[in-house]
Amino acid sequence: MDVDEALVHRIARLARIKVTDDEAKTLKTELSAILGWIRQLDEVDTTDVAPMTRVVAMKLKMREDQVTDGEMREAIMENAPLHEDGFFLVPKVVE
Repeated sequence: MDVDEALVHRIARLARIKVTDDEAKTLKTELSAILGWIRQLDEVDTTDVAPMTRVVAMKLKMREDQVTDGEMREAIMENAPLHEDGFFLVPKVVE
């Protein structure tokens, strides 16, 4: 894919980035280099390579799923500017 200044300006407009004409010339070269590198990756044969999320196979540590209240109710209520009977008091926002 050939990158020209019009494409750079279009990408910048879509990204809501203001780009001057001088910056567009620099970005044109940089984007062309990036796309060239990606083109090189397309040439690599990956037909026998299994998809993976990590380089080293790893099993996640699991913990038992327990529902608790955290046993911190009083400590949390102390941080609230207003509270009553274990509930946060907030100003009325809907009439």
